Amino acid sequence: MSVHVPPDDVGAPRAQVGPNPQHLLTTLLGEYLDSSDAGLPSMAVVAMLREFGISESSARAALSRLTKRGLIAVRGSGRPPVYHLTPQAVARHRSRMDHFLSFGARPPRWTGDWVTVSFSVPQSGQATRHAVRKALGSLGFARLYDSVWIRPGSDSGPVTQALCDVLDDVDGGRWSVMHTRFDEEAGPHGPAAAYDLAGLASAYEAFIARYSDLRAAVRDGEIDATRALVARTSVMDSWRKFPDIDPNLPEHLLPAPWPRQAARDLMLEIHSALGSLAEARLIQVATPHWPDAASWITHFQASENSVSIPAGGDG
Repeated sequence: MSVHVPPDDVGAPRAQVGPNPQHLLTTLLGEYLDSSDAGLPSMAVVAMLREFGISESSARAALSRLTKRGLIAVRGSGRPPVYHLTPQAVARHRSRMDHFLSFGARPPRWTGDWVTVSFSVPQSGQATRHAVRKALGSLGFARLYDSVWIRPGSDSGPVTQALCDVLDDVDGGRWSVMHTRFDEEAGPHGPAAAYDLAGLASAYEAFIARYSDLRAAVRDGEIDATRALVARTSVMDSWRKFPDIDPNLPEHLLPAPWPRQAARDLMLEIHSALGSLAEARLIQVATPHWPDAASWITHFQASENSVSIPAGGDG
């Protein structure tokens, strides 16, 4: 398994390297807006994204793409247009924010169970083979051997459905879903061999190196509201890949020392400390185009029980 960022949930834009306006707007809406009742003027969105160096034309293109994906919808027929989050998007954002902020809070409850998939596709079925591998990767499976893929846990429902969707109508296509346990789980021929744990550790260490100076500046009170919005969003944008690429293996399968906890602590410290400042800056830049901004804009934070909750705002 190589460390890569898989496609996000259905309807969400793929993460890309650099300031991708569509991905950035999804992050902003997920972090700071928690109601489908809020009417969001297009010029307010343009002003928000301008904070990140995004041009007006790129901001409007991002709005158009998120509308086509069903994450936002146009309200009424006025000009300039006013948008709102769909109820489905609000529910998805809440779930994802909880996922991002709670990931790594406690060790997984480990039973030793793995879901294992084996499949066979005719030699001519290269496109089908690619589709199967893509489906398995999106569900968190890693390739142990050529056509044997594994995932920790016991929930086989989603992969069974995915394989039915891809292979049921393929002549000569065969597959099996099994619940397995490894005799030598921690050995060199065990399941950990399917994962690029060294690459994942390097990714966590790079995250720590990238944001350690920011944490020091936060502790010294050097980050004002203008910097807080961009910095906090950058930290979350960088962190949010880890819950999707980290298989959350039990401790006995991980190399020591494992840097995830240090990375999580750094993220939470910055994210929590800058929440109110970032919210205030977003309200400041949006209000000239959206007088009700302060009633709707909020921010998510991790609570003591590791569940994310919206804080602030009156919406």
